[in-house]
Amino acid sequence: MLVDDHAILISGLKLLLQKRTSYQIVGVADDGYKALELYDKLEPDILILDISLPGMDGLQVLNNIRARYEHAKVIVLTMYEDEEYVSLIMGAGASGYVPKVAVDEELYSAIDTVMDGYIYLRPKEMTSMIKNKQSEEKIHKMYSTISPREKEVLQLIVKGHSLTEIAGELRISIKTVDTHKTRIFNKLNITKKSELVEFVFKHNLIDI
Repeated sequence: MLVDDHAILISGLKLLLQKRTSYQIVGVADDGYKALELYDKLEPDILILDISLPGMDGLQVLNNIRARYEHAKVIVLTMYEDEEYVSLIMGAGASGYVPKVAVDEELYSAIDTVMDGYIYLRPKEMTSMIKNKQSEEKIHKMYSTISPREKEVLQLIVKGHSLTEIAGELRISIKTVDTHKTRIFNKLNITKKSELVEFVFKHNLIDI
């Protein structure tokens, strides 16, 4: 099943896929709402989905389908190739990702890989995602070394409280607060408050 709002691209995809006799295009939709309706009706083996769609965008379509069909296979087509965008798409449950500029025989590889039960990513994106995962694991391992009391101090620091205010809030001495702060900085390899705030928000370590 194909979903894209550009008629020229849909025509090109049809021509490309029809070259493979093992592929059958069972349906086409040109907006997000039609895509969901058609998917419910057809339950195709694989969905090739554009992210930029009118009505409901492709990311919302992907989230809806993955919520209702646990084993849905979805390959995303998009003009965006930056690292964060790819991570967002894959994190939403896409089975594969192919840039629109590469929609040629690479799409065959993506379809075959996904149909075999694997994730399809280009080597560059795969390497990047592995590095990101390793980095996040390292961050959370560092954060796990912080004690419960230190986490209380950390949260108050990030909220903008002074050492005096934190001492009053937690009913401990200013010296003890400063000791906790120093330990937090050392454990997270941070040297100043602005770095701490950026670090916490970047890695979603606490709820503010």
